[in-house]
Amino acid sequence: MKPGFLSASKFRSAALSLGLAATALAPLATSALHAQTVPNEEGDLNLPANPTIFGKMDPNVRRATAVVNGEIITGTDVDQRLALIINANGGKVAAEEQDRLRMQVLRNLIDETLQIQEARSVDIDVAQEEVDDTFNRVAQQNFGQSPAALEKYLAGIGSSAASLKRQIKGEMAWQRLLRRNVQPFINVSEGEVREQLDRLKAAKGTEEYRIGEIFLSANDENSAQVKANADKIVEQLKQGGSFVAYARQYSEASTAAVGGDLGWIKLAQLPAELANTAANLSAGQLAGPIELRGGYSIIYVIDKRQVLTADPRDAVLSLKQISINFAKGTTEKEATEKAAAFAAMVKDIKGCGMAESAAARLGASVVANDQIKARDLPPALQDTILRLAVGEATPPFGSVDDGVRVLLLCGRDDPKVSTDPSFEQIQGQIEDDRVNKRAQTYLRDLRRDAVIDYN
Repeated sequence: MKPGFLSASKFRSAALSLGLAATALAPLATSALHAQTVPNEEGDLNLPANPTIFGKMDPNVRRATAVVNGEIITGTDVDQRLALIINANGGKVAAEEQDRLRMQVLRNLIDETLQIQEARSVDIDVAQEEVDDTFNRVAQQNFGQSPAALEKYLAGIGSSAASLKRQIKGEMAWQRLLRRNVQPFINVSEGEVREQLDRLKAAKGTEEYRIGEIFLSANDENSAQVKANADKIVEQLKQGGSFVAYARQYSEASTAAVGGDLGWIKLAQLPAELANTAANLSAGQLAGPIELRGGYSIIYVIDKRQVLTADPRDAVLSLKQISINFAKGTTEKEATEKAAAFAAMVKDIKGCGMAESAAARLGASVVANDQIKARDLPPALQDTILRLAVGEATPPFGSVDDGVRVLLLCGRDDPKVSTDPSFEQIQGQIEDDRVNKRAQTYLRDLRRDAVIDYN
């Protein structure tokens, strides 16, 4: 892949994509799934000494892990979904955690199957062409690759393109079902919207938070076990696990599909237990599990800002990135010498117009981006970039493995003073919240009425 900008938003999108589920394979013969051997009354199986095997066993055929209303979920489906999650977490998942993840993956695949079946029952289907188009956009926008390159990458980590496409189809079918069966019956009055707008104006200048949440439901009987599971998730997250991937796989809230992202909210909109905890967190900090009515929550403060106030990090930047890579086997000494020459070259650059010619002299590459927000850069670079004048460069940064690079500031459009959200925006937010709550109830009903045969 060519060198490029790795913004926080792109990383989040990539993590979301890597959390997608695996596809169901072709159904196996139903009779084979239910065949049993019955012992006699004394428990003696009465096995022959030299049995003759009738039929041929194909080791490439995987037996079903579950049959959901007649549709098979195989061990391969689970393995491929699990591979996506492990990859999203940098491959650092302990064996014990993989066992727990495997069970959660199976539950997610069951929910996904129920959603597709329910959509199909009311003549809602997603054409394969639509799924393929979405897959192609994921490949280009999130990974900067061609669809064929992404397919090869997925196969290399033990998953497949079919895994990603199965989840894409499930999510598209479910959203269309909600738009038909739930959204038309959600009513938001003008008074509710006006009241919300008045509260926002009164809160101008106060902080609001963008929070990710993983919610695990619990009752009196299973509270201790759920708490233990939540503790293990927190432990994995602190060791570098992807919050987005864990939210997609574990969270029982309706926001699981978007990696647990609650969007921009004020603390008053959260339950008191979560609000009190979030108030003491900075951006990038994690807390939990927090006990509240109905279960436990793990929260992650993605970002903070002031209500209806311009944020310098919303400035739109025009940047050029100049980078050099080191050949495999380059020693630390050789890398240091080359990095020093690179740093000296950067000091001589007088504005972005010289970037290409200066880079050519050192064999460096240049990538330009004219539409990137400061807040989408890695946190460690945000303050540095915002202090630069047009034409100035950051200090060199990188490593022997990743190469060394600098960012040149070629232009900056500062954000205008934030305007009040429109009536339609507030109305849409309230509607979305109510749709999500109804969707959670809808899925619970599907689970309750399903016929599921576990292998």
